[in-house]
Amino acid sequence: MKVVCDRAALLEAINLVSGVVATRTPRPQLTCVKLTAAKHGKGGTLTLTATDAEISLRLRVDNVDVQQPGETLIPADKLRQIVSAEDNEPTLTLEASGDTVDIRGEDAHFKVYGHPPEEFPTVAEFKAAVSGAGGNPPAKAVFKHPAKSLGELISRTLFATARENTRYAINGVLLSREGKKLEMVATDGRRLALCRATLTEKDGPSVKCIVPTKALTLLQRLLGSAQGDVHIAITDNQILFNLSGGEDGGDETAVLASNLVEGAFPPYEDVIPKDNDKTVHVDRDVLFSAVRRAALLTNEESRGVRLSFTGSDKRLDLSSRAPEMGEANIQVDLTEYKGEDVAIGFNPGFITDALKVVTDPDVIIELKKENKPGLIRSGEDFLYVVMPVTLQ
Repeated sequence: MKVVCDRAALLEAINLVSGVVATRTPRPQLTCVKLTAAKHGKGGTLTLTATDAEISLRLRVDNVDVQQPGETLIPADKLRQIVSAEDNEPTLTLEASGDTVDIRGEDAHFKVYGHPPEEFPTVAEFKAAVSGAGGNPPAKAVFKHPAKSLGELISRTLFATARENTRYAINGVLLSREGKKLEMVATDGRRLALCRATLTEKDGPSVKCIVPTKALTLLQRLLGSAQGDVHIAITDNQILFNLSGGEDGGDETAVLASNLVEGAFPPYEDVIPKDNDKTVHVDRDVLFSAVRRAALLTNEESRGVRLSFTGSDKRLDLSSRAPEMGEANIQVDLTEYKGEDVAIGFNPGFITDALKVVTDPDVIIELKKENKPGLIRSGEDFLYVVMPVTLQ
């Protein structure tokens, strides 16, 4: 294999696939990235593939000068370090012979020892998953959704997932497709985020699956510059996302595949309050600033801010205190308030986390009483349930 490629484009691709590479594994092949060079007419492509045995990413770099097609398997960390360090080079030449890769710039030559590419595990392909190649049943659901909207669904739910919880089912995000409705839900047991979107295509089969947090974090990075639709295929144990896949998803320029999280997601519908009788309308930026400032005088022992709502003058008083630190009090004017006065404590980080992903300037808060969960709404498609905290 011998290719000449744009250094900046190569580095961007390496940084993306490195997010999949396993860091601790007895299999050295999983710490590597597989490079596959293919010729197409006068040009060519270089495909980078990485996997940790649970998640895989295949990313294609176009407009590469492929002088000799072939493939090689090279340690991902060394490849990234070298390409990153050669920051004065517009192009780099990569030449593989056996298990050795030579990387050349204008004034530098690196020789890196890798592994036989045939030792790299097979990773899922989008077209094969859709059709059910290799004796596997075809995907039970295949649909597409605009990249921008999918990115919003992820950003508005991913932050609420559990971190290293023994209840594995909440270490990911529930993705649910029913008719033309696409829904994502995440919870860590103390809060719950739900976001909805409408699919543009015809009704399809209903399906639910739990997507790992790591896979969605990587997908978020891929969606940052993506345009058009993302094609999604769901099998019995995997989900695949094909970006820039053409009308039918056949052009596999970037494919992220992930095993699904096993287990049953909690019955989240039961957590969403139905009888809150106090409704607050408040400016998003004003509330975000007030909660952030009130949180300055909290600590791990008193990690809570008291929100006192007064209906007569449509006012919100935010207060906090921490022993040996001091007290804070912030006053906010409400756009609208309906219901009796109420005071309730919340973890301020949980509130600001939700406000960061809200774009609508008008935020709606629904409350019942001090020991019942609060509900934050933004538009018709986002809601957020947060449990109260007990304040001294």
